[in-house]
Amino acid sequence: MTVSGRPLTEAEVVAVARHGCRVALAPEALTAIAAGRKPVDDLAAAERPAYGVSTGFGALATRFIVPELRAKLQRSLIRSHAAGIGPDVEDEVVRAMMLLRLRTLATGQTGVRPEIATTLLALLNAGITPVVPEHGSLGCSGDLAPLAHVALALTGEGEVWSGEGGARRRRPAAEALADAGIAPVTLAEKEGLALINGTEGMLGMLVLACHDAQRLLDTADVTAAMSVEALLGTDRVFAADLQALRPHPGQVHSARHLRQLLAGSPIVASHAGPSDTRVQDAYSLRCAAQVNGAARDALAFARTVAGHELAAVIDNPVVLPDGRLESNGNFHGAPLAYALDFLAIVVADVASMAERRTDRFLDVARSHGLPAFLADDPGVDSGYMIAQYTQAALVSELKRLAVPASVDSIPSSAMQEDHVSMGWSAGRKLRRALAGLAEVLAVEAMTAARGLDLRAPLRPGPATSAVLAAIRRRVPGPGPDRELSKEIAAVVDLVRSGELVVAAQSVTGPWDAEPELSAHAAEPEAAEEDP
Repeated sequence: MTVSGRPLTEAEVVAVARHGCRVALAPEALTAIAAGRKPVDDLAAAERPAYGVSTGFGALATRFIVPELRAKLQRSLIRSHAAGIGPDVEDEVVRAMMLLRLRTLATGQTGVRPEIATTLLALLNAGITPVVPEHGSLGCSGDLAPLAHVALALTGEGEVWSGEGGARRRRPAAEALADAGIAPVTLAEKEGLALINGTEGMLGMLVLACHDAQRLLDTADVTAAMSVEALLGTDRVFAADLQALRPHPGQVHSARHLRQLLAGSPIVASHAGPSDTRVQDAYSLRCAAQVNGAARDALAFARTVAGHELAAVIDNPVVLPDGRLESNGNFHGAPLAYALDFLAIVVADVASMAERRTDRFLDVARSHGLPAFLADDPGVDSGYMIAQYTQAALVSELKRLAVPASVDSIPSSAMQEDHVSMGWSAGRKLRRALAGLAEVLAVEAMTAARGLDLRAPLRPGPATSAVLAAIRRRVPGPGPDRELSKEIAAVVDLVRSGELVVAAQSVTGPWDAEPELSAHAAEPEAAEEDP
C-alpha cells in the first residue's frame, strides 16, 4: 500500500494496523515533505519567535529558544510528554496511529524533514511497535502522550514490541532499531511537535471500531432472525411496505436482512395461519429492524466523521500551501469523541435487546413450548440459565461503558488548555464495549440455536439452517448439562470472525453493500477579506 497526502480508506487502515500490510511512501509525498520543510527552516533562521519552532510549548510558549537549545527543546518535548501509564495499548491501535500520522506527514504540511517520515515508515514495515501505555491522553492538543511514546521510539528511546509469533518480545527501542538496521532520528525544529499534535489515536480507534461494528451489526441481524424463528415470532412485521412507512436507511437494510434470513422457514410457516391467536410479538422481536437499523444509521454517522478526519491535516502550528505557519485548534478531538461515544450507546442498546430475546427462551411462560431454561431435564439440568446471567452481566457493563466520556473536561497546562475532549477515553471504552457486544451476541446465537433444535421435527429456514450448522460444527446440540464457558468462547470466535454472517450469506447471497468509510473532504471556504 502506498501512502501519499490522499486520505486512506477503512480497508487500508485495517490492512496495515491489523494484518501487517507493508507500506510505501509515494515519491510525490517525499517531494511535498521536503517542500514543506523550507518554511520551517526559514522561520528557524528568523529573529521573530515562531511557536513550535523557536518557542516553548503550551503555557511555556512565551519563552524564545535560542538555536543552540532547539534540538534539546524537541528532545525534551518528547521525553516529557511520554508520560503515559497503565496497560499496553493493543498493537493494532498503535500501528493505526503510526500509519495515520505518516499520512499526515506525507501531506507536507507539518514541516518535518523527509527522514522523519521514512523512519516512521521503516518501523511500520519492520513490525516494530512502540509500547504505548493506555492512560495519558485528554484528546486535545491531539493524543499527546500516546503519540509521544511513538515518537520516543523513533529517537531510539523507550520500549517497543518486535519479532513475530512466539518470538515477539518487549525490549529497548535502541536495540530493536539496531537489529532492524534503522538509524534513530535526531529531532530538529518543530519535528517533535509535528509527531505528537494529532488526533490519530482517536481516529485509529474509530476506524477500527467502524470496521468491527459493521460485522457485529450484521451478526445482530442474524441472531435476531434466529430468535424470531425459534420463539415462533412472525416475519410479517419486516415486510417492505411496512418499512417504507418509516424510511430510515439502516432500518430498511436490517428489515431486508431479516426477510432474507427467514425466507422459506417451515417453523415460521407452521404458525402463520388464522389459528395463531397471537396478534403481536414482544418488542425485542417485533422491533429488531428498528433498533438494529438505528444502530446502522449511527454507524453511518461515525463513518462520516471518520471520513472527514481521514481527509484532515491535524497539526499545530500547520504549514499552509502559501508557506505560512499558522496556529489553529484543529487538534481538538470533539468530533471524534462524540462519534466514539455515540457508538458506545448504540452497542449497549443492541446488546440489551439481544439479551431480552435470550431471556424469553428460558422462561416457560414466554417461550411457547420450549423446556425451562432449554434444559435437557429441567430441575436436574439448569440448561442455559447461567449463560443468561453472563449475558446480563455483560449488558450491565456495556451500559456503564455507554456513559459519555466527551461530556467531561479537566483543564490542563496552567489553564491554557482549558477545555479538552476526552476522546481517547471514549475510544478506549468503545473497544471494550465492542468486545462485550460480540460476547452478548454469541450467547444469543447459542440460545437461539438450541431453540431451533428443540423445534424438531420442524426445521429452520435455509439461511438460519446454515448458521445453525456453523455453530454445531463448534458446539454440540441439546443434551445434559456440560461446561458452557468453552462453548460460549467458541461461538464468540464465530461472531468476531464474521463466520455466522458468511454462513447466512451462503444462502441469501451477499447483502446490499452499505457505504464503507471514505474521505469526505469539505469544500474550502472562500477567504474573507478584512474590512
